[in-house]
Amino acid sequence: MIQTLELPVAGMDCAACARKAQRALMRVPGVQSADVLLTAEKAVIQFDAGLATADALRATIEKVGFSVPQAVPAAAEAPSGHLLEAKALQRQLFTILGILFGTILFVVVIGEGLGLFEELTSRVPMWLGVLVVLAFGYPIFLDVLRSALRREVTSHTLMTVGAVAALAIGQWATAAIVVFFMRIGEFTERHTSERARKLLKEMTALTPQTARVLREGVEREVSIEAVVPGDVVIVRPGERVPVDGVVLEGQATFDQAAITGESMPVEVEVGGKVYAATLAKLGYVKLSAQRVGRDTTFGRALQLVEDAEANRGRVQRVADRFSAWYLPVVATIALLTWWLSGNLLATVAVLVVACSCSFALATPIAMMASVGAAARQGLLIKGGKVIEALARCDVMLVDKTGTLTTGRPQVTDLVSLNQHDEAELLRLAATAERHSEHPLAEAVRRFAMERGTAALEPEQFESLPGHGVRALVGGKTVEIGNDRMLKTWTDAHAVAEIAQRFEAQGKTLLFVAVDGRVAGLFAAQDTLRPEIAEAMVAVRAAGIKQIELLTGDNERTAAAIASPLGLAWRANLLPEDKIGIVREFQRQGHRVVMVGDGVNDAPALAQADVGIAMGGGTDVAMEAAHIVLMREDWRLVAESVRIATRTMRVVRSNIGFTALYNLLGLSLAAFGLLPPIYAAALQSIPDIGILANSSRLIRVGEAKHD
Repeated sequence: MIQTLELPVAGMDCAACARKAQRALMRVPGVQSADVLLTAEKAVIQFDAGLATADALRATIEKVGFSVPQAVPAAAEAPSGHLLEAKALQRQLFTILGILFGTILFVVVIGEGLGLFEELTSRVPMWLGVLVVLAFGYPIFLDVLRSALRREVTSHTLMTVGAVAALAIGQWATAAIVVFFMRIGEFTERHTSERARKLLKEMTALTPQTARVLREGVEREVSIEAVVPGDVVIVRPGERVPVDGVVLEGQATFDQAAITGESMPVEVEVGGKVYAATLAKLGYVKLSAQRVGRDTTFGRALQLVEDAEANRGRVQRVADRFSAWYLPVVATIALLTWWLSGNLLATVAVLVVACSCSFALATPIAMMASVGAAARQGLLIKGGKVIEALARCDVMLVDKTGTLTTGRPQVTDLVSLNQHDEAELLRLAATAERHSEHPLAEAVRRFAMERGTAALEPEQFESLPGHGVRALVGGKTVEIGNDRMLKTWTDAHAVAEIAQRFEAQGKTLLFVAVDGRVAGLFAAQDTLRPEIAEAMVAVRAAGIKQIELLTGDNERTAAAIASPLGLAWRANLLPEDKIGIVREFQRQGHRVVMVGDGVNDAPALAQADVGIAMGGGTDVAMEAAHIVLMREDWRLVAESVRIATRTMRVVRSNIGFTALYNLLGLSLAAFGLLPPIYAAALQSIPDIGILANSSRLIRVGEAKHD
C-alpha cells in the first residue's frame, strides 16, 4: 500500500543539504519518491508501507546529519525554543569572529603577495596554522567526513581536499583562506534560504492557533486542531478568523488581504462567507465552521507555497541533473591537471574554484520567492513548472460569462408571444429555472422576485448542458434555453426578428417554450468588468500577443463583447468545443493559457498548458486550474504573466552566469593562471551573485505587498 508522509527536517542550510537528504531517502527500500524542500523545511515521501516505515524514514534523515522535530506540548516548547536561540546566537558569533579573522588574514596574504607587508604568515608556526584551519573549518570537515563514510561527494568535498592539499605543501594561510570563503558561501546560502522561508513563516503566523467555540452553550477556547466542521465559532473585533465559515449571527468588517491581497475591508452580514486568516476589524460575529486547518482556503494556499519547490519545471530538473554530474567532472579536471602539469598548486586551485551550489540554487530560490510573493497578492500558483509554462505561453483563450463579465447578468427585457400573459410566463420560467445554477437562470429568478412573482417547485426538472433546462410546471412542459434549443422547436421563426434586434445590442437571449411552442424570450445583459480594457493592454505588454474569446453565446453577442477589446472570438460553443480549440492550438505548436470561471470551464482549464481560474477560491477552481485568482480582478491575470516572465528571466541569467563563471574559473585554474588563494576568493562569487539576483524577486514581492 502506497502512503504519503510529510516529515519536518531541521538543520538544512543549502540546496546541497536538501539533495543529500533526498538521495538518502531514495535509497530506502520501498520509497517511490522523495522531495526534500529546503525552504519549507520538510520532506514529502511516497513509500510502500509494506517495505518501509515512518520510523525508518526518520532514522534515515537523522543519519545524514539532520533532525526530525517531534510535535511537543506547548508547555514544553519554551526551553526548546531558548536552546535553539542560544545555538543560533552561538553560530552567529562564531561566524562573525571567523569573518573578521578571515578578512584580516586575506588582506595580509594579499598584501604580502604585493610586497606591501613583511612576511607575517611565515612567522606563524605550522602547527598553529593547522589548528586555526581545523578550528575554523571543523563543522564543514566533519560533514565532509560523514559524507565520505557514506560514499558521497558534496560541494564541500573538493574544497576540503584542496584545503588539505594546501596544508600538505605548507601553505596554511591558503588553506585558511579556502575555509574562510567556504564559510562565507555557507553563511550567504543560509541567509538567503532564511529570507525565502520568511515568506512561509509570515503566512503561517497569520493562522490563529486557538479558536473560541460554543460547546453545549458554553463559550470555550480550544486549539485549532480541536475545531470540527459544524462548530459555532465566535470572532470578536481585532481577532483573526480561525476557520472558513458562514456568518450565523452578527455583522462585521473584515480585512481580507491575507486571502485576496486586497487591503480594502469587506462588510459581511448573515449568510456571508468569511475565510481563515482574515482579520475582523469592526463588529462581532458567530460563524458556522465549514473548513478547518489545512482544508481552509488559506491552508490550501499555504500548502501550494510550501510545495512550490517540489513542483519542479524542466529548467530546474536540468539544473539538478547538471549539478549532480558537475562534481565528478571537476574532480576529473583536477586529476588531469596534476597528471599533465605536475603542478599541485594548479590542481588545488581547480578543486577550490569549482562552485556547484550555484547550479542547484539557480532555480528553487527564485521559484519559491515568486510563488510566495504571488500568494501575498492573491495569486495562487501551483509551483515552478507552472511559472515556467506560463512564461512560454503565446496564446490566451478567455471565457465570457463570469470571466470577462461580472457573471451577474441582468434581465433587461421580457417579450411574451402567442397570447401568453407576461406575468404567467415569468412565473413558469422562474419555476423551471428554480434548480438551475447557471448565471442566466439566477438572473431570471432575480427578475421574477423584483416583479413580485414567486418561483414554485417544479414537478420535474432536467438540465440540458449546453442548451438549457426542461421542467414540468403545473402539468405544462416548460423549456428554456439558447438558440440551439430554439432550433428544435417548430415555430422558431416567430421570434427571429425580435431576437436579431436584441442580439445587435449585445444582449444574451433565453428562449421559452410551453408545451413545444415558442412562448417568449428574455433578453439579458452582463457588464464587462471595469478593469478589462486596462488589463488586456497589460496582458499584451507582458508577452501574450494572441487573445481569443470563447463563448456559448451567438455571433452577434460575441462580436459586441469582443470587438471593443480588439479580441478575436468564437461563438456557439459547448464546453467540449473549448477543449477542442485548446488542443487545436497546442497541435499547431502554441502554448495556451486558458482563463475561465473555474466551474463550467474546468475541463478546458485542465487541458491548457496553464489554466487560470477566477474562482475566488472555489473547490473546482483550486482543483482544475494551475493558477487561482483569490479576488476577481483581471489585473492579476496580467500580473501572473509578468511574474512568470520575470522569474524565468532571473533563472536563465542565474544559470548562464554560473556556467560562464565556472568555465572561466576552471580554465584559468587548470592552466596555472589562478593561484589557490584567488581561486578561493572567487569561488563564492557565483553563489553571492545568484542569491542576490534571486533576492530581487523577494524584494519585489515585499514591495508590492507593502
